[in-house]
Amino acid sequence: MAERAAPDGECGAGGRTPGPRRSAPTQLPPTASPRPLSRFPLVPGAGPEAAAPVPVGPQVSCAEDQRGAGGLHGGRGLPDGLCPQDPELSREEKLQLRKEKKQQKKKKRSEKGPAAEPPELGTDFPLPSPAVAAHPTFPPALADGPNDGKRPPAGKSKAELRAERRAKQEAERAQKQAKKAELSQAATVAKPRLTSTEPQSVVKRLPEHIQVDDPAAQRKLAKKLERQQVPLRQDYGTKVNLFSHLHQYSRKKPLTQQMSIPSTVIHPAVVRLGLQYSQGIINGSNARCIALLEVFKQLIRDYSTPPNEELSRDLVAKLKPHISFLNQCRPLSASMGNAIKFLKKEISCLPDTLREEEAKEKLQNTIDKYLREKILLAAEAISRSAFEKINDNDVILVYGCSSLVNRTLCDAHVKKGRAFRVIVVDSRPRLEGRETLRRLVRKGIHCTYVMINAISYVLPEVSKVLLGAHALLANGSVMSRVGTSQIALVSKAYNVPILVCCETYKFCERVQTDSFVSNELDDPDDLIVLRKGQAQLGGWAENKSLRLLNLVYDVTPPDLVDLVITDLGMIPCTSVPVVLRVKNVDQ
Repeated sequence: MAERAAPDGECGAGGRTPGPRRSAPTQLPPTASPRPLSRFPLVPGAGPEAAAPVPVGPQVSCAEDQRGAGGLHGGRGLPDGLCPQDPELSREEKLQLRKEKKQQKKKKRSEKGPAAEPPELGTDFPLPSPAVAAHPTFPPALADGPNDGKRPPAGKSKAELRAERRAKQEAERAQKQAKKAELSQAATVAKPRLTSTEPQSVVKRLPEHIQVDDPAAQRKLAKKLERQQVPLRQDYGTKVNLFSHLHQYSRKKPLTQQMSIPSTVIHPAVVRLGLQYSQGIINGSNARCIALLEVFKQLIRDYSTPPNEELSRDLVAKLKPHISFLNQCRPLSASMGNAIKFLKKEISCLPDTLREEEAKEKLQNTIDKYLREKILLAAEAISRSAFEKINDNDVILVYGCSSLVNRTLCDAHVKKGRAFRVIVVDSRPRLEGRETLRRLVRKGIHCTYVMINAISYVLPEVSKVLLGAHALLANGSVMSRVGTSQIALVSKAYNVPILVCCETYKFCERVQTDSFVSNELDDPDDLIVLRKGQAQLGGWAENKSLRLLNLVYDVTPPDLVDLVITDLGMIPCTSVPVVLRVKNVDQ
């Protein structure tokens, strides 16, 4: 009777039919080389309760194993030469061993304490309990598992680990942002400390005429005027402390007293113009600017280029002493400063190929064009625009003497036939309103003349206020003769619209919010009133307890002005920076 041979590595059925003896185990291919299951091999075929690890020690013989292991194989020993370790384990036995190992580990964890069961492959990870999350346990890695050493810690899922990493990154990012914020705050706090010394440099950039109380600035100015051969005008009288940084001159001490006419470099026409400025013969920003440009035309006609010199460079150097002389006679107005800047630019842009006579003729034509476009035609355009705001039976209030306002009112009455009444407000000590009164009455306009202290009594019947301007500043403030801001303030209280007429060549880039920093002090002797041939304040300069203040200009904030009428049209005060920017681009 033929016996069927059992498969390799297995005993006969029930362990009674032994398989063929093998002297050595079958060699597997290199790609499937087995890996040792554990340092403690388990006996195959045993249940969970008999799956105790067998320590690897001295090898026992097959006979001893036969006698001691009979219970493991149906109570009968193994045949001679066959040991339990010799046969190769099948796939089912390996899976059985892995299950037994898992059961052993589960039993150990249950003995140590309650813990979550390790997740099975292909299933979702369960959420950890609070105890496990607080004290996670990490089971030993399986030797034969497909994810050796890569399985996440017990009790935490991949999503939870990902959330922990994200939270850690967010915390680090927030910490970096906090550090950046602290550094920026420290920089902003330290910035004012660094700029605390800047006012000194700002003071150095201020014009000389508002640094009278600075000895260093005055010494520097004296050296500059000495190089230019221009005398330095001395201050007169005792000034109010609030305006001690401004010059205060006396008409009794003109600048020409300190000049030696034969040796001076100043042109006679410039000397005459300076005297007219200082004595108050030529007043008003338009009149002063027109006279300045006419004198410059004469100066250019009499100029001759020295040998080995260029006209574009030498003429600018020749103009500097004349400008300094005029500034010593009386501080230059904003309109004069813009005209001088324009003339210097035109001189520097002259080509070198032009002959001297051609260059001089071109400069004179440029000055004539500036006078015609910026002053004369601008006044005509403003007069036409202002006519739209003047109606019949209007009561218009004017202050002082403004050539532009006077022309506007005369054109509206004579050329357009408007019937209106004008209230002329005047103030001491100049009493410029009297000249306005004479011009308007000469044209047949009905006028009323009052002083500035009675303005609140006439404003209820006024329909609009028409004012002139000395300059329009970059922040929208209107710089005009002293008293203008008070009239604007009272008119605003009575809800009377305020219109300001100003040419664009008077717009300047200077910013000013008050009348204290930059202003002009006139002769304090003008405040002395003669009554019956006797001065009431005679000898005031010797009285140490008395100081006279004769301000020339004040600053009106843009909130009090409703409209500015210019040669470009009607604009609000806030549009001044736009006009300045466009003007710079055109130039």
